[in-house]
Amino acid sequence: MGLDLDFAVRHSGRPPWALTRRDVARALLAVPSAQALVALPDLQRELTAAGNPLSTAFWRSAREILTRIEAGVATVGEVQRWLEASGTEPIMLTRSFFLWPAEDERGPVASEMYARLVAFLEERLAAGEIDPDALVAGDPEARRAYEELQERWLNTPLPDGRIPSEEVNDEQDRQFYAVWDEEEEFALSELRRLLEDLPEPPCPEEELRSAAARLRATLAAPGYPGTVLRACTGFGADGIPESDEELWLTVAAGLVAPATGLPGEADAARFIDGELSREDSILASLCAIQYTDWLAAVVALVRRGPGVLASPERLARFIADSEDGFAEADEPEDIEAIEKLFSVVTPLWAHLGIVDRSEVLTPLGWWGLPKALERAWSPG
Repeated sequence: MGLDLDFAVRHSGRPPWALTRRDVARALLAVPSAQALVALPDLQRELTAAGNPLSTAFWRSAREILTRIEAGVATVGEVQRWLEASGTEPIMLTRSFFLWPAEDERGPVASEMYARLVAFLEERLAAGEIDPDALVAGDPEARRAYEELQERWLNTPLPDGRIPSEEVNDEQDRQFYAVWDEEEEFALSELRRLLEDLPEPPCPEEELRSAAARLRATLAAPGYPGTVLRACTGFGADGIPESDEELWLTVAAGLVAPATGLPGEADAARFIDGELSREDSILASLCAIQYTDWLAAVVALVRRGPGVLASPERLARFIADSEDGFAEADEPEDIEAIEKLFSVVTPLWAHLGIVDRSEVLTPLGWWGLPKALERAWSPG
């Protein structure tokens, strides 16, 4: 299908005289860049004849960005910034770190709010409050004003009381947790399937009591590893279980599914800027370990039993060599990345008595790891 005025009209759903820069920009980006470049002069003439010439600055910028795309040197950020410079395109990532979901991932609420913001920006553009020629020229003051205008809209209640940014974030959270629940349900069923034919290891009572006593002291002390273990379990000062088994399993499960994961929005800048504490880095690594990696590693250990080496290197190899159908690590860089993630796990496992000082699986780890995974992935 060729790019002409009829295509732009169909793509935007507006008549020629009502097409905005954003409409035309999105139509140009909807076809191969070479085709868009060839069609550009005719499209400009057709819009001018329809009484909607746009501006020389827009057409010049369109040719420049399409040429860069065709040459393979344009970045995703450059293209997005050019689209935003149309004056009615929402900014993908705002200064307050609000991030619009990708177009094909927006739910009904995000789609509604996105359309509402586009309509709002069109009103402000018509009122002369937005200067798209200044935006496309890279004027910093025009960009700042454009960003602030959107920030205010995102955080101002609509007539029905809804705050757009909060509504979009809430919907994304619901979508995320729904996917999370499905993944946990699958992981739990796979764990049970893979271990159903193995005898249940006996509980080493003495080792459990010793590990629980060590955990109680650690959780009451400042600094690492107590800070990480408290974050993983969500224990408050008075919330530590009295039962040794309950305490131990809660902590072991917390390493698989941390109760307090990454910092909230107020601390997001530290992650983006790379200013992480040791605890933040450890929590980030724990949160980054995939369900399939936990499955492959723990199933391999339980099948082999006490005495098997459980170093990060060996765990990464177990995962890469898994024959259970869910291993995804087959490239050297993938294996290296998994090894790095598990390098924060084994010291914590050692503190729980899952492995000994030589990173060898103990009878306590053999007994407790499957139970910890089952607890981490069970509803509630």
